[in-house]
Amino acid sequence: MKIHRALAFDIGASSGRAILGEFDGDRITLSEIHRFSNDPVLLQGTLYWDVLRLFHEIRQGLLTAKHDGAVDSIGIDTWGVDFGLLDRDGRLLENPIHYRDRRTETVLADFEAVMPTAELYRRTGIQMMPINTIFQLYSLVLSRPELLERTATALLMPDLLAYFLTGEMGSEYTIASTTGLLDPHKRQWDRALFQKAGLKPDLFPDVVMPGTQAGALSAEIQQELSVPAIPVYRVTSHDTASAVLAVPADHDDFIYISSGTWSLMGIETAKPMLDEDSVKIGYTNEGGYGGKIRYLKNIMGLWLIQESRRQWIREGKNLSYADMERLALEKPAFVSLVDPDDARFTAPGDLPNRIREICKETNQPIPKDEGEVVRVIYESLALKYRAVKETLEKVTQRDFAQIHVVGGGTKDGLLSQFTANATNATVVAGPIEATAMGNVAVQLLAEKRLENVQAVRHVVANSFNTLTYEPKETAAWDSAYARYKKLFGEHHE
Repeated sequence: MKIHRALAFDIGASSGRAILGEFDGDRITLSEIHRFSNDPVLLQGTLYWDVLRLFHEIRQGLLTAKHDGAVDSIGIDTWGVDFGLLDRDGRLLENPIHYRDRRTETVLADFEAVMPTAELYRRTGIQMMPINTIFQLYSLVLSRPELLERTATALLMPDLLAYFLTGEMGSEYTIASTTGLLDPHKRQWDRALFQKAGLKPDLFPDVVMPGTQAGALSAEIQQELSVPAIPVYRVTSHDTASAVLAVPADHDDFIYISSGTWSLMGIETAKPMLDEDSVKIGYTNEGGYGGKIRYLKNIMGLWLIQESRRQWIREGKNLSYADMERLALEKPAFVSLVDPDDARFTAPGDLPNRIREICKETNQPIPKDEGEVVRVIYESLALKYRAVKETLEKVTQRDFAQIHVVGGGTKDGLLSQFTANATNATVVAGPIEATAMGNVAVQLLAEKRLENVQAVRHVVANSFNTLTYEPKETAAWDSAYARYKKLFGEHHE
């Protein structure tokens, strides 16, 4: 069988990669051929994505790939919610704005005048977070209506980058599902909701399912890079949807954690869950491959570790992640805890000091050094995962004995072990490159090299090793969890 060479561009909130996936009919091998940073730019009080730099890096990835042989297909996945605005001629009006920009700080309260958030949840099934696309757009309705007047089309980030490559516009289902503007039953835009929010009802192109061809590389790109008209597919272009597709499970009875800057923790269902329990807890209903629903909780994940490290580097302490883990292990357990989803952790800055402030407010010992801060973060994340697991079990009336952790966070063995301890569940960690793997898998499905999701997960299990963590010291973790609930309350979960 001819080897299929699928090029996956996997762009996260802090870095991006071009990964070449080669499928021989039995196994997939992944090779990282190009890596680049994704650095937001703060300019005159606004935090932007440098999308032209990202597109340049995609072109560099294409150039690198072609030197190793012909590329058969291309797919792009990114983080959710953010978008670019195009005028009538298809020109980008301004750099897309970062979801951590402060423009949406008060928008949830502002939107209540349009629609109560409980009603919005029943309508869209999306967790109420200020970063959601609907709230970003509504902030423009309030503060920059002239920009929206000039806008003919909005494209979410992977669709925008695919447009730059092909000249074809579209909206892929899994990324569209992150916006808070999608009807989760029909899997199409809720155009009436657009109008209610003061937006043009045709602002986004119609939604298509993952595996749809976006087009081929444009004549301009072909000429510039001396490449043929390679097909570009709309894959599961929300990175979490790609990661979940690549979970190497042989059954459906599992919880997943896509572990990276965010921890996305949930289950797969056939239909959206919008009952009163779901309204109360506000978990999100996002799209998966084949029209599936990913019922999940967005948790402030390794952002807490990443941003703490950046702060320490600013202070002249060049600690590696391995250094931070070692320092944490030297400290006593369960001294202090925080809620990882405290709103104060959202914006960049001095996270270690914010952790100290919360510990002081809650009458807990204040962590003094880097090791103590890291220990607080790891233990608090693991306890948060336990709270979410218990909520998922309650609303589904199911018991989950296994948690699959995929993505870059699987490199962190300490957090995986803490997660097993806290949840009293077996944790299966891997593959690390689950997002790129899911991206490649949809290209193979579209090219009819794989038949279905079951075949994908079989191939993933056959292609990559995983690590298994069994629970330890569960009595101590049970005691810490009781304290966590008393400090922060079940309503946080």
